[in-house]
Amino acid sequence: MKTPATRRLIAAALATSALAFALPAFAAEADEQQVNEPQADQSDAAPQETGAIIVTARRRSETLQSTPVAITAVNTAMLEAKGAINIGDLQGAAPGLLITQQNSGAQAANISIRGLTYADVEKSQTPTVGVVVDGVTIGTNTGQLQDAFDVAQIEVLRGPQGTLFGANTIGGVINITRSKPTKEPGLKAEATYGRFNTLSLKAIANYGNGESWGLKAYYFHNETDGFYNNVVQGKNGGWSKGDSFGGSLLFTPVGTGFEAQLTVEKVNQTFDPVVANLANSSEVFCAFEPAIECNRNNTSDLYTVFSAPATSSYSAPNATLELNYDLDAVKLTMITGWRKSTEAQTQDFDGSSADLYYVDRRQHYEQWSQEIRAAGNLFDGFDYVVGGFYFKSTYDLTQWSRVFGFSPTVVPTLFDRNAQHVEGKTESYAFFGDFNWKLADTVRLSFGGRWSHDNKQLFNGFAGGKLIDPDNVDRTQFVPVGTGNANFSKFTPKVGLDWRPTNDLMVYASWSRGYRSGGFSPRAATAATASTPFQNETVDSYEVGLKLAAFDRKVELNLAGFVSDYKDMQQNLTLPGGPTGNQTVTGNVPGGALIKGIEVDGTFRVTDNFKLTGSVAVMDSKFRNFVANGVLGTAIVPFDYSANRLIYAPKFTASLGAEYTQPTSFGDIAANLGWRHISPYDQQLSAASLTPVMSGGNVTKVIVNGNDPRVRTTTQDLVDAALTFNFDLNSTKAYVRVFGRNLLNEQTTTHAFTVAGLWSFGMALEPRTYGATIGFKY
Repeated sequence: MKTPATRRLIAAALATSALAFALPAFAAEADEQQVNEPQADQSDAAPQETGAIIVTARRRSETLQSTPVAITAVNTAMLEAKGAINIGDLQGAAPGLLITQQNSGAQAANISIRGLTYADVEKSQTPTVGVVVDGVTIGTNTGQLQDAFDVAQIEVLRGPQGTLFGANTIGGVINITRSKPTKEPGLKAEATYGRFNTLSLKAIANYGNGESWGLKAYYFHNETDGFYNNVVQGKNGGWSKGDSFGGSLLFTPVGTGFEAQLTVEKVNQTFDPVVANLANSSEVFCAFEPAIECNRNNTSDLYTVFSAPATSSYSAPNATLELNYDLDAVKLTMITGWRKSTEAQTQDFDGSSADLYYVDRRQHYEQWSQEIRAAGNLFDGFDYVVGGFYFKSTYDLTQWSRVFGFSPTVVPTLFDRNAQHVEGKTESYAFFGDFNWKLADTVRLSFGGRWSHDNKQLFNGFAGGKLIDPDNVDRTQFVPVGTGNANFSKFTPKVGLDWRPTNDLMVYASWSRGYRSGGFSPRAATAATASTPFQNETVDSYEVGLKLAAFDRKVELNLAGFVSDYKDMQQNLTLPGGPTGNQTVTGNVPGGALIKGIEVDGTFRVTDNFKLTGSVAVMDSKFRNFVANGVLGTAIVPFDYSANRLIYAPKFTASLGAEYTQPTSFGDIAANLGWRHISPYDQQLSAASLTPVMSGGNVTKVIVNGNDPRVRTTTQDLVDAALTFNFDLNSTKAYVRVFGRNLLNEQTTTHAFTVAGLWSFGMALEPRTYGATIGFKY
């Protein structure tokens, strides 16, 4: 750990010692959660008697300590305590988990688990980590950065989860469960104000007859001026304003075993998609930019920006219908999900005061999903979950670009006569089964598999010298570059064995395979590259683990070791061709990568009022024979990236949290102190420098000497603290909270990118911030 950060950490700890260590109240209505999955066979004590955490990672209700999967059940009270706006504050809370924001798309997240990530916003490609909200998978990176609001529980599943969660979960799954209607009259409301003129308003109202039906309505508003200083515009940059609202109806006829829940929601968001300029003198754009705007660092300089005004708007309605029917011998579940989004975004990508690269992107996305499953016990000691899944999505994207326009007053839709238009379609279906067989009293065999089929289609075209009306876009207006239509299928099995010599100890070993389906490159600019699909990638994960609960569950410890064999890895490659002279396409790298790691997380309940939590993850990752074609001058030459680091794969992460509650005459005082340590990691596969390999006077290969240092983060020590006063006013509970995030004021990038020797840009970590919340609940 770096010495200055250590000193600051100690100082912050001393400065906040008066907070003690504590757990804030009102943990996102977690007490109101109702688990809807069938109870798995368990040899440990009943959860209601022990206070054990219930998870549904395997589509069953099981205690956390009896689930033979590397899983972390996140304390959602932690998110509330620090005034978190979205799930990005989970970063570092679970071993090997990174979540950073990418403002090239609305609610877009770069999520990495165990070094597996997909850092892009194009909707023709799919994430490596699945985000599932109330049983519905979000099909793109856009929309994955979910609000940290009205959350009952978050489960982070590490490693491939293809058997039960589908094709695009090779890194893992973040399983989010919202609170259910309570069926009783109730209201929770709060207001938060913080640094950068940040205002947050939240409200949840419940009503029902107490037995057979309940209705929940909710609203969430958030706005901020942003933490960047835009010296060109003379105001803060990175402002945002968002509203989420919806309702949920729960119907449970008494004595029928039937349950239906319909949830509808809409998210509206506008924001400033600002970027910081990271271009240096070796890149083309610096020759056209003021000297003060080039050769800047990727830490403190990030927070001063020079970009032109830009705005992103995002509208996303969604609906979920879940039906459960418990027939005693079998439980049937059907989940129907629908999501739609409309985006319009302008963005000054060069991040300078010169008008070099400014875009206008308009896109529409829609997805439908349907899952049907049955769960039960085939015979004593043998339980199962089987089912089928269907998914369909469509999207279109039109992009107008003002490249070297030097015309900031001319909008891209009037400047660009060669706009690009992409349309994509995905249709998938799958059948799956997951089984547990108790071979002996203490030994259980888990096995299963999923067969998936995906059809991907893509159209890619350019306007061909015509102006396109952004309010009247049609495929027929574009000259086709290429079209693609391809099918991809894969069977992904898993098998595991666990041994529980006592109710407090479990040892397990497993092997699972995950895959991410192939597709087409949306940025391809020639007929050959646009019509040539990239293929599936797979990960074989081998894992051994231990879960221990000791001293009447006062101590819980989870240990996992894993090896991930990453094959046919999908990577973006730069090739010559197209109107701009080069193009970015996705291809497969046969060599792949090998990732190894050890993860530890645990809880120590010192007293009924005092709890410590912690985690550590150590990871070693490397490419194997990563050779792909690239451009050197005008020639296509093999580039060897084997010495580069995998992106979003820190070698070491750790966290430590302390929570304490002190009863008082008016209620209680709760405090929370947390520290998350993340070692440096790279955010893009790039080139620090190149070493040509010559033979006979010709370049036969180019050695890439690591990733560009501008895309590497600094070591992060993120310290958060909160102090909450809870007032018990008969049937009403009120609370006042003060909080601080990133108290050490770490400054680094959350996303950084270099663009083919032309320019580079980055986005900044939120600096030190603080605020106060006042709320009530009855």
